[in-house]
Amino acid sequence: MALILIADDSQTEIYVLKKILEKHNHQIITAEDGLQAIEVAQNENPDLIIMDVVMPNLNGFQATRRLSKAAETAHIPIIIVSSKNQETDKLWGMRQGAKGYLGKPVAEVDLIVAIDALLNAEEES
Repeated sequence: MALILIADDSQTEIYVLKKILEKHNHQIITAEDGLQAIEVAQNENPDLIIMDVVMPNLNGFQATRRLSKAAETAHIPIIIVSSKNQETDKLWGMRQGAKGYLGKPVAEVDLIVAIDALLNAEEES
């Protein structure tokens, strides 16, 4: 069981992701924009972050870059889950520090496989 931060400005999307993750016994905390995601990550130290891209105040690319560069949050793997799923978006997201990139609507199996792979990699290091 992991503590996972969902950063998304859509309550519907948070609800869908939360249901999937709770079904797999993960604990969930949420943020509604990139700035709040950074604050919550610094305060709660989640095991993993699921990050949307299109959000107010600070977008997911900017938040991912800040989190992956900051010493206190650089160890937290980030999976971007976004409707911006062109190849250039994926490449840019990975260059910002994301460890995974999935398009919306995300398939439950794809999300769980990505999460498990990153959490298992963390345990081994």
